[in-house]
Amino acid sequence: MAPIPLYDAKPLRHIRYPYATWALLAANTAVYFFVEAGLTGSVDKTASVEFGLIPAVFDGLGGRPVDLAAVPSVVTLLSYAFLHGNFWHLLGNMIFLWVLADNVEDAMGHVRFLVFYCLTAIGGGLAYILSAPSSTSPLIGASGAIAGIVAAYFMLTPYAKVWILVLGPIPVRLRALWVLGFWIALQVYSAFASTGDSQIAWWTHVGGLATGALLILFLRRPDVALFASSPPPRACRRSKRPRLTADRD
Repeated sequence: MAPIPLYDAKPLRHIRYPYATWALLAANTAVYFFVEAGLTGSVDKTASVEFGLIPAVFDGLGGRPVDLAAVPSVVTLLSYAFLHGNFWHLLGNMIFLWVLADNVEDAMGHVRFLVFYCLTAIGGGLAYILSAPSSTSPLIGASGAIAGIVAAYFMLTPYAKVWILVLGPIPVRLRALWVLGFWIALQVYSAFASTGDSQIAWWTHVGGLATGALLILFLRRPDVALFASSPPPRACRRSKRPRLTADRD
């Protein structure tokens, strides 16, 4: 089971509020409830055909029904990332976005973070197309973009402490190095180990991870270093033996 982040205590340095992160949270939630009509918990499946990424359609091997061809296929490289299959799918992605994205936005700025988010979603979508070029199953979900955020956070602040849920309801506080490192390793392993009947597009996650790791090299602020927050040194224990000489002024 993958760890679920709950909270990190890393403060923002360059921005006061993560407006872009909030906007993405609102956009994903609004699309789920109003476009996908997920008010009752069961979404309108036609939206996934209209706006989801279908490799066979993108590659010209098939087509959508005329009444469901709402946007050009190239647009679905991004629109798929704002759709979700059910409320729990939405909630899982939005938790990662809420906990991790503000610090990535802080390292880039609002506009560059939005560009980063869109490009990582596109990178994840392209990876899905390459992994299953003739598939007729629509890809939906923000997981590719979320994976890009995980990669960026991992490269920016691997030693930040993150509260997580894992193997039960009791929260545990661990360094991002271990939490996100395990999550990244799980995605890569699952991509290579999964079979064609998997319901999860693991290669989308891997594509998002790779895109995010590449983009953070160029989109971060000039004064933001990678892997900069090293673990604090262990405190030296002071000797309990009395001093033989007095302190000097």
